[in-house]
Amino acid sequence: MQTLKGRMLKDRILAHIKTSGPMSIASYMSWCLLDPTQGYYPTRDPLGVDGDGKSDFITAPEISQMFGEVLGLWLIHAWRSMGEPKTVQLVEYGPGRGVMMSDMLRTARLDKGFFAALNVSLIETSAALEGKQAETLANCGVPVSWADRLEDVPEGPTIVIGNEYLDCLPVRQLIMKDRFKQADGWHERMVDIHPDNPSKLIFSVLDAPISKADQALLPGNIPDLKDGDLLEISPGLAQMTEILSRRFTDQPGAALFIDYGPGETELGDSFQALKKHKKVYPLDEPGQADLTARVDFADFSERAKSAGLSVFGPCHQGQFLSRLGIEVRAVSLSKSLGAKAGPASKAKIARQLHRITSADEMGTLFKAIAVQSPDLPAPLGFK
Repeated sequence: MQTLKGRMLKDRILAHIKTSGPMSIASYMSWCLLDPTQGYYPTRDPLGVDGDGKSDFITAPEISQMFGEVLGLWLIHAWRSMGEPKTVQLVEYGPGRGVMMSDMLRTARLDKGFFAALNVSLIETSAALEGKQAETLANCGVPVSWADRLEDVPEGPTIVIGNEYLDCLPVRQLIMKDRFKQADGWHERMVDIHPDNPSKLIFSVLDAPISKADQALLPGNIPDLKDGDLLEISPGLAQMTEILSRRFTDQPGAALFIDYGPGETELGDSFQALKKHKKVYPLDEPGQADLTARVDFADFSERAKSAGLSVFGPCHQGQFLSRLGIEVRAVSLSKSLGAKAGPASKAKIARQLHRITSADEMGTLFKAIAVQSPDLPAPLGFK
């Protein structure tokens, strides 16, 4: 049975479609995820800790402290590559409960100059999570503030980081109706109302092809096509590269994103909804499930390069974390527990390491990519 909030948001979406026509999947995602009163992110804490069984999903920082701790080394290296500026803006997109930032700052203390230079800004849409972040980082030892967007963060040398943020950016879906027409053969897939059931949302496809302006959003290296193929494009990825390019043009800057998706542009529908760690139909309960789509790292990389940024990666998360020394950290953490902790705690660390680095878990599905000012040296963890 749908919750009252789910019905209310769905009724508003239905009313909007009746008035304005079919809604793009990107618009649907924005309504469901970001509506200030009934959207998924502003109204709840969806994250879980390992094994709690109560959350909708769990991220690597919640699985193990080692994830954020070794990313702290990446931050120190990025700051040093900028010439060790006296002040550096550290910005995190989608900081969850603040766990990853807390773990990164624990490592940041290893370099007193870096720690003293830090000014942390968190870009968050959830009031519930913002409260959790404030609690987690209350005594972190560096200034912490919140911003609605990167443009609101004070100017200066900047390090940006985001874990499982890009997959939440709204996507549009295109269907190839006539491959011989090339770009003019793409038609947009929309969210519409069932013709025989006015309370049910369905997918439909527009009769008219996409506009010339929308064709500019198409990836540069699309695989061989056949009629009926589906392609996802992310206007948010293009916007992100533009924002970072503007930010990193006048002042040194580096950004690291870790997310799930293929290294090359792929066809197919990856739009999904997660609730209680299970996939559910994305049109059933608007605002009651997390909506995501895989990240097209190849498209992100090409757009970043076109915007004048240096790009490193993507590389597999497991490989990236290994280059940062996560196995060494696991051994050190096990030793620090001492004999009193017993084999159970050490086995837990081993399970955590396996989960975030191994190919049969998160190790290859998730990838890391860095974009930065073109005059900076190669970042840590990338060849």
